[in-house]
Amino acid sequence: MTHLLIALQGKDADLAAMGVRERILHTAHALFYREGIRATGIDRIIGEAHVTKVTFYRQFPSKHDLVAAYLEHRHALWMQWFKGALADAPSDSDFPLQCVLQALQAWFEMPEYRGCAFINGVAEAEGLGPWVVEVSLRHKQDMADAIAARLPSGPAFTALADAAAMAVDGAIVRVQMTKEPAPALAVLQGILRALWGAASAQQAH
Repeated sequence: MTHLLIALQGKDADLAAMGVRERILHTAHALFYREGIRATGIDRIIGEAHVTKVTFYRQFPSKHDLVAAYLEHRHALWMQWFKGALADAPSDSDFPLQCVLQALQAWFEMPEYRGCAFINGVAEAEGLGPWVVEVSLRHKQDMADAIAARLPSGPAFTALADAAAMAVDGAIVRVQMTKEPAPALAVLQGILRALWGAASAQQAH
């Protein structure tokens, strides 16, 4: 999963070996995530992708189209990494949510961690249309579903996964602001343990 984690930062890629569309999308992914959607202009992407304007607009007629492709690409890449990281973590039947903490720690400690691309995207690009919120909500639901897949079945644990996902979002934003993963992860661990205890007790009745 390390290679996917690196890819989330927009690194470890040979642009010369990519096709034109892939090269543009990879460049946009790196710049949008690192510097922001609003702050990154089309000319910057064209220059760093080493394509002409004609070639760029043939692939992406507008920035709207590029942002949409970026968010879909980011969603697929992040979910592939997250599911794999959860699966690779040691199992802990006493506290299955430990795998979430381990996955997040690896992500938070990456040098170019800039938070959640979808939380950032809603703040920056909602003016492009309601689809930005829609794709971001879908991403968050898929994250909750991935957490639920690591838990026992039952309505209490389904609710737990949704609550855990919201707590994870809080930790994501806190680490983005403070650049200090350890305190946020410690608080998140306490929240997740409390949620796990409550759901286990509820499911037992």
